[in-house]
Amino acid sequence: MSATDEITLTGADLAKPAAGDVDIANYTINFGPQHPAAHGVLRLILELDGEIIERVDPHVGLLHRGTEKLCEYKTYLQALPYMDRLDYCSPMCMEHSYVLAIEKLLGLEVPLRAQYLRVFFAELTRISNHMLNLGAHVMDVGAMTPNLWLFELREDTLNFYERASGARMHAAYFRPGGVHQDVPLKLLTDIADWLDTRLPRLFEDAMSLVVDNRIFKQRNVDIAYVSKEDALAWGFSGPMIRAAGLPWDLRKSQPYDVYDRMNFDIPVGTKSDCYDRFMVRVEEVRQSARIMRQCLNEMPEGPVASLDRKVVPPKRGEMKQSMEALIHHFKLYTEGFHVPAGEVYVATESPKGEFGIYLVSDGTNKPYRVKIRPTAFSHLQAMDFMCKGHMLADVTAILGAIDVVFGECDR
Repeated sequence: MSATDEITLTGADLAKPAAGDVDIANYTINFGPQHPAAHGVLRLILELDGEIIERVDPHVGLLHRGTEKLCEYKTYLQALPYMDRLDYCSPMCMEHSYVLAIEKLLGLEVPLRAQYLRVFFAELTRISNHMLNLGAHVMDVGAMTPNLWLFELREDTLNFYERASGARMHAAYFRPGGVHQDVPLKLLTDIADWLDTRLPRLFEDAMSLVVDNRIFKQRNVDIAYVSKEDALAWGFSGPMIRAAGLPWDLRKSQPYDVYDRMNFDIPVGTKSDCYDRFMVRVEEVRQSARIMRQCLNEMPEGPVASLDRKVVPPKRGEMKQSMEALIHHFKLYTEGFHVPAGEVYVATESPKGEFGIYLVSDGTNKPYRVKIRPTAFSHLQAMDFMCKGHMLADVTAILGAIDVVFGECDR
């Protein structure tokens, strides 16, 4: 071709990349379901523009065990241990909603000492849960030492669990009508001493390494901002909505058991980012310890379970020796109690947020329907909203601030 020849370019020719040019397009990667920072079997499909997140698609349900359906084939008491397997990091708080729902349908009155014990152990559970979450959050963004110290405190709480119920995690301690058994005075004394010495010393030392740490703040401040309006629209609860500046806490707004007798503050955030969510949980630990001290000071003597023998069987040594009474108690143990027909929804303030039980009874000894309202499901649905525009490395900080356990989310 001579230099004077004309070159005619078509539209197709113009659309072709020049030699050496490369088409730039978003790419997709999997985060989980086997990833230490996924906090369980969570799969996130991330669409990235370089290291910037453009879309997040959470895939949940990988730990689905059919808990709600299983409850329909168990008596009310036999279904109770399934609650422990939901959020297995705060098992007694899972039991709390379930037993309150049964008691509401039954119209069952719970002795005062049992109510104090429930609140006491619910707050111990909150501390245990936050020890695990705060430590994991810190470790997910690169630090190790605080997590080890907080794990020591969590181990203490599990030891208290075992001394109260016989089990370190799956306690099945809360029962319709009260709690399973009273606790020895020595245990209450040891927990009181722990609240005043070991807990503040180790916890405050661990937090002193974190809360003003420049690297930790760079990884969390201004990450995943959520406005008050968006927090409400996405159905946030617990520390997630309180970090957005809304002082919504069921223990204050809809008190149950003896929470109306407790004096405590609701910590709220100002910037609604990952750092605020972390700090709300830090203050909640201090407030939980405050509630536990009040329970220890005010806890009355008396029975720890209802004296209604149609619901709560007597303990060993209390049984009447008549054959008729023995048969009745044996049937109560094996066949359970009947709950009047009706439906009820009860929610409690679990460490992660509002945990609800919608219970439908058809008048038999087994639930007709148990619908579980998990906390993490509402928070995970906002992952796309919260992650958009942030970097890939920020996903771990955002997940850590949500505090998700998939036994509860997937059910």
